[in-house]
Amino acid sequence: MHEPSQIIVQDNPPQLEDVDLLNAVIDDKARYESKLKKLQKRILAIQQAYHHQGRRAIIVLEGWDASGKGGAIRRLTEKLDPRGVKVHPIGSPTPDEQGRHYLYRFQTRLPIPRTWSIFDRSWYGRVLVERVEGFASKKEWQRAYHEINEFERMLTDDDVRIVKIFLHIDKDEQLKRFDERLNNPYKRWKLTSEDIRNREKWDEYTDAINEMLARTSTETVPWHVVAGNHKWYARINVLKTIADALEEGIDTTPPELDKALIKEAEERLGIVPR
Repeated sequence: MHEPSQIIVQDNPPQLEDVDLLNAVIDDKARYESKLKKLQKRILAIQQAYHHQGRRAIIVLEGWDASGKGGAIRRLTEKLDPRGVKVHPIGSPTPDEQGRHYLYRFQTRLPIPRTWSIFDRSWYGRVLVERVEGFASKKEWQRAYHEINEFERMLTDDDVRIVKIFLHIDKDEQLKRFDERLNNPYKRWKLTSEDIRNREKWDEYTDAINEMLARTSTETVPWHVVAGNHKWYARINVLKTIADALEEGIDTTPPELDKALIKEAEERLGIVPR
């Protein structure tokens, strides 16, 4: 029997104030599109390796309202085989989920072998929105740091790869994006009363985010904070972070063709590999 791995919180976890939002820019469209194309091709190769090797992965995206999570997820999944990836947009718990342990609804969405699960918001709502808005008691959200670390340890011990990303923008950039959403009929649905109310508690959310980063960024499953004021920069760095984390220690070389299949194709179809 294998002993469970140790949970070691990082000595110097990321904090929001350490992120350089001003200089995190890609301002050349051709350069952006070239980088995006290469990363999407690389991530597709990684997905195929996970499929062939029966592996599983979880990608967690958290961030401020209007920080660009949806746009990053679209670029991430655009070239992937849709049969091997599932996106879970997380909102308020359903009546059936209320009254159960808060991790229940995430346990039912874990990936099966050969697949990835992408969480657009996640179990970290317990120590973010539920903490700030008072949906969880102080005792409940304080014990959640340990529960979440144990939950992720359980998954990584079971050979699930987890990547956690927080998209950070400043208050001025968020206001600009709220204005764009309000005045664009195709984006208006994205702006909610909850977004406006949450903005009024910016400082409280900043404290909650920094504590989350400090207490749940572990050596095995660290947090990656990506500067999100410039969308092109953010998308490239989200995809690169995911590619680097999922590829580490993984052989992405395509498997060799089955010799029996080659022989059958040659004898019955008259074709051979080139």
